[in-house]
Amino acid sequence: MPSRGALTGEMTDLLVSVSVLAAAVLLSEASRRKAARLSGAVYWIYLLEAASTFQLCSCTHELKLLGETARLELPVSLTLTYTMTVVHLLTFREATCNPCGAMESVWRGKSSLRVAVLLTACQFAAAVAAQVFAASVWSLGLSDVHVRHQRFGFRCFDPLGGTVLEAAAVELSCAFIVQTAAMHAHKLVEKVRVHFIAAVITALVYTGGGISGAVFNPVLAFSVQFPCSGHTYLEYCFVYWLGPVLGVASCILLFEKIIPFLFGKSSIGLEVQKQKTQ
Repeated sequence: MPSRGALTGEMTDLLVSVSVLAAAVLLSEASRRKAARLSGAVYWIYLLEAASTFQLCSCTHELKLLGETARLELPVSLTLTYTMTVVHLLTFREATCNPCGAMESVWRGKSSLRVAVLLTACQFAAAVAAQVFAASVWSLGLSDVHVRHQRFGFRCFDPLGGTVLEAAAVELSCAFIVQTAAMHAHKLVEKVRVHFIAAVITALVYTGGGISGAVFNPVLAFSVQFPCSGHTYLEYCFVYWLGPVLGVASCILLFEKIIPFLFGKSSIGLEVQKQKTQ
């Protein structure tokens, strides 16, 4: 059984990390409000995307460090993941914080390729800014977790708990499931949509986190996982970029092309069969 002093230290670490999460959200929200006041300007969507991606990456840096170092109990970890996912979904507004989302908008004709490329560039710039922000906060040594991490030079180690192929399969599957949930969430009552998607993401983090980290977002992986040792840059690209892209693409292809085609083909077949029996 942990001593009282150990429990107090863990609680202090948790409170410090929650404060860091709150600071990242508030800083990003201030930037989003500034962007909202520029809603008539052409570049406001880029500020919105950068601020929201910065929030996502900064919070994930802190949550990952807390989960790997503080040894929180599973219910606490999952509650933090679920709560922060709800916060992200409620505050991101129109931002996708994901290159897959930017490319999807091009495929659906909602934006041009040029806009998607600029949005993606903003996302990656914000991901790098989040790395700098996280290192700056950790260097303050506000908690034992931060001090220990600083002692190792802010290094992170192999994030894969399986082979490269297994991790890529997990990332593909997670992206497919999240995209499926997002595409069908409109069928639910509006009040529960955010909580439904947050629950799906939390379940995926719990299920696939031990194999790949369950990131399923190329820009988030670039910020959080790519700096880690253990594998080459190309292997990380294969797992964290190709996996999610294929997952999202296969989901859209399945639900918007293959299933409608099969249902249309099967209905035609039924009509033909009905005519033959008459």
